[in-house]
Amino acid sequence: MYIHFSLTILLRGNIFSYLWKKKIKGILNLQDQHTPQYRKLYELLRRHIVDGLYREGDLLPSENELSRIYGMARPTVRHALDELVKDGFIRKQHGKGSIVHPLPKGIGILSIAGTTSAIGQKNLETHILQKPEISHWPEPFIFPLPDLIRESGCIYMKRLRLVEGKPLFLDITWIPNINLPRFTARKFENRSLFDTLRKHYRIEVTGGEQRLRAIRADKDLAALLTISTGNPVLHLERKIDTNRTGFSFYSSLYCNTSGHALYGIF
Repeated sequence: MYIHFSLTILLRGNIFSYLWKKKIKGILNLQDQHTPQYRKLYELLRRHIVDGLYREGDLLPSENELSRIYGMARPTVRHALDELVKDGFIRKQHGKGSIVHPLPKGIGILSIAGTTSAIGQKNLETHILQKPEISHWPEPFIFPLPDLIRESGCIYMKRLRLVEGKPLFLDITWIPNINLPRFTARKFENRSLFDTLRKHYRIEVTGGEQRLRAIRADKDLAALLTISTGNPVLHLERKIDTNRTGFSFYSSLYCNTSGHALYGIF
């Protein structure tokens, strides 16, 4: 009976381990089949860090452990970890492993993390006022543009962002129309622009510059933000730099700050 009991536990343990690994592999395989394996693991670990599963100073599982858990070869795992190092999420320490870097404290919509990361997907709604379309750059434009960027045209879109059902800001965006296949066909209702650029085009936001000033809402802006005409509104003009050489995109935001303070690191 003792031998039978021990064997049953052992078998159940092996079955559980097998099913768990099969489930993990299934989660990774649900993503785009054209996405390289290392990128799937990168996205998973990145999300775990951003969501707080791993906190500052925590050790990620070792390369061997990640290889066993996700059924990937060690070079694939190492590639994913190297990308996390390059993007500032972890650092490698000899003899210790992969250590999680601190994320910016008090991230707000002024942050390079993006509005969805700052406010949270559950609280944030996005209404598309103008779907992405290819257009000429406005004249004059809010920032100087290199000739190549100006000649290539832009992708223009306009979104209204709401928090807990109340309009918070109008977001007008211009993106260089360079090497962004099928961008205008993508859906942005309640989706993050920063995540779309990162996941589908490997474009990471690295920083930028912005100008802030107070203005009075005209009739059209007041109607969108559901405030009175003439109420003060914070206007931000942003040039957002990326890891793609010479590729920056731009936004003009009109923020109703009567119910929310804006804060963050840029």
